[in-house]
Amino acid sequence: VYQNVVAVQQMARRSICSSARRQVENKVPQKQKVFQEDNGMPVHLKGGSSDALLYRATMALTVLGVGFTLYELVKASFPQKKD
Repeated sequence: VYQNVVAVQQMARRSICSSARRQVENKVPQKQKVFQEDNGMPVHLKGGSSDALLYRATMALTVLGVGFTLYELVKASFPQKKD
């Protein structure tokens, strides 16, 4: 009976971990060098062009949101006259 339990455990373990184990290269030291360089760039843009794109998109959405909010506040503060 115990052999059956062990066999089932091994089969379950194999089905979960079916891919071969592979070594993943540690990229942390390379990233640390990039982010710790003193090149005058802000840290939120040191990741490359994708960081710059995300930063610009975030700033654009923020400016549009603030503009729309101000527009709605002005519109609400001056109600239209009913004829």
